[in-house]
Amino acid sequence: MGYYAFTSLFALKKLNTVPAAEPKNRFAAIIAARNEEHVLGNLIQSLKEQNYPQDLIEIFVIPNNCTDNTGEAALRAGACVVECDREVKSKGDVLNFAFEKIFMDRDDFDAYCVFDADNLADPDFFMEMNNALCSGMKAAQGFRDSKNPNDSAVSAWYSVYYLTINRILNHSRSVLGMSSWVNGTGFMVSDETIRQLGGWNTVTISEDMEFTTLCVLHGINIGWVPNAVVYDEQPLTFEQSWKQRRRWSTGMQDCAKYIKPLSASAVKDKNINCIEVIFTIIAPYFQLLGFIAFVLTMLLTGIKIKYDLFPDTYLFVRLFLSFDTSYISTTAVAALAVWMSGKSVEKHSYGILTFWIFLASWVPINIISLFKKQKQWSKIEHTREITIQDIADQN
Repeated sequence: MGYYAFTSLFALKKLNTVPAAEPKNRFAAIIAARNEEHVLGNLIQSLKEQNYPQDLIEIFVIPNNCTDNTGEAALRAGACVVECDREVKSKGDVLNFAFEKIFMDRDDFDAYCVFDADNLADPDFFMEMNNALCSGMKAAQGFRDSKNPNDSAVSAWYSVYYLTINRILNHSRSVLGMSSWVNGTGFMVSDETIRQLGGWNTVTISEDMEFTTLCVLHGINIGWVPNAVVYDEQPLTFEQSWKQRRRWSTGMQDCAKYIKPLSASAVKDKNINCIEVIFTIIAPYFQLLGFIAFVLTMLLTGIKIKYDLFPDTYLFVRLFLSFDTSYISTTAVAALAVWMSGKSVEKHSYGILTFWIFLASWVPINIISLFKKQKQWSKIEHTREITIQDIADQN
């Protein structure tokens, strides 16, 4: 906690801007799509309305496990459809297939940008990624925003969550010259880098964290490009959120197999990025220990067994102080992250004031996932047919 508290202070520091460059890099936009016919067209439209030469952007949609007309919707919108001809169980499997196919047929791309089918891309997304690539970044994460922050309590929590990840994690790491984190969508990787990694070779169901880990192990710093904005549709119900985060937690814990090589690289190469990835991987284990300590504290205090580890205070006082401290600190950090991201604290007030519930629910999710892995990727339905113009009108 001391480490995270210290590094988070650098979220207050202004990030050096990447110099503007002439549009010269050729990009492939890669979209894994499963039953996304209702929202896919809006994403493709936003990619075709970029402030970047269209002859330098090619859009690939990879339908997989579809029972609707996703492929037809992609063709109507003007994308190139690459039917996935193998069994896939996760997004990582789809990306593995996509890069294999592109490498087999093409060698004219400078970089690849990965999107989810429910996304919308800001008009300057590719221009900003071009600037990042020209400045020397080999991989980069864009600013992940929400297109439906006010649809429900859950979507409000996710909106605040990603604003916090953007500013407190990725921004501060970028200021420190450390690697940022890929978080699912809206990221770029250069052709040179993905070939250096041997293609897309993630095997867990949390492909973004595993890809970040692989980059760190290969000494590749992931840049942070806050002006490359992508809008993401957030879950609406707690049930959807629970399933999604169970998947994230399982994938994160499956990355424990990288602890040994990460440790070796941290010592041999003095790579602090490896240490940070280890901290993230082992976090659920510390949550379990903390939960056990909490239960024991309540039990021993309740049956009045003295153990002289802390000052002798009433159980109610301990609970009151513990809750107040965690709630106030969580709410303050969330409000600060929203404000520093240039968003209205007032409009996000509900998500900020109840954000503690979202974070607290991570504890049972992580503990359950330690003992019962979620092996199957489960899709979240996307139904919000919002266009990039709708986003502009809202702002």
